[in-house]
Amino acid sequence: MSPRTLLPLWAAIFSSVLASPLAIAADAPAATVATAPASTPGAKVELFNGKDLTGWTSFLKGGAPAAETWSVKDGLLVCTGKPNGFLRTEKSYKQYKFTVEWRFTKPGNTGVVVHMTAPDAIWPKSIECQGMHKNQGDFYLWSGATAKEGVALKAKDGTVRGYRIGKQLDAEKPAGEWNTFTTICDKDTVTILVNGKEVNKATGLNLTEGAIGLQSEGGAFEVKRCTLEPL
Repeated sequence: MSPRTLLPLWAAIFSSVLASPLAIAADAPAATVATAPASTPGAKVELFNGKDLTGWTSFLKGGAPAAETWSVKDGLLVCTGKPNGFLRTEKSYKQYKFTVEWRFTKPGNTGVVVHMTAPDAIWPKSIECQGMHKNQGDFYLWSGATAKEGVALKAKDGTVRGYRIGKQLDAEKPAGEWNTFTTICDKDTVTILVNGKEVNKATGLNLTEGAIGLQSEGGAFEVKRCTLEPL
C-alpha cells in the first residue's frame, strides 16, 4: 500500500481515538478528593490521658495557678475544689457523648459544663450539668444560655442570673463510690445519664457547641476517665 493511501487511514484512526471516552476523560478536571471528618462517629477519644493535663486549660478565681487546684496522682485527675473555677478542653466540640467517671472523697460539689463560650468567667455562657452530691443531674444555664424548660434564677435586684432545670430521677451512688456521669449533646438537646439512667433533658437550647469543662466548686473529687464519643 502506498504512503498516499495510508495517510487517510491514519487520519481516521487518530480522529477516532480523540473522540473516544478515554481521551475525553484524560482532559476532564481532576476529581476532588474527599477529606476525612475531624471526628469519626463512634470513635471514642480519651480526653484525660492519666498522666498530665495535656489538652486542658484552667481558669480559677483570682487567677490562681492550675497546680493549686488540679493535679494527677496515680492515674487519677484530682481536684481540691478550691478556689472556684474550672478545667476546660482547649478544643470546642459539638454532637457528642461525654462520659466522666468520678467520686467525691466526701460529699461535695462539682459539675460538667458543656457548650462553654468565651470569655472565660465564673460562670461563662454555658450549660452546667450539676454534679453536686445528691443533686447530680440538675441543669443550670448561665450568662445568656436558654432552653425551652427552666425556672429563672434571680439576683437580689431582680435580674435573671440563669435558669435551673431540676432532675427527674436520683440515680447516684454514695460519696466515696464511683459514679458514671454521661452528657449527650445532640443538636439543641442535652441529656444527662447517671450510672446509665436518664435523669434529665434540656431541649431547645440556644447553644450547640463549645468547650467541655469540669468545675472546681467547693468539693474535692477524683476523676478516673473522661471519654468523648462523637455522634
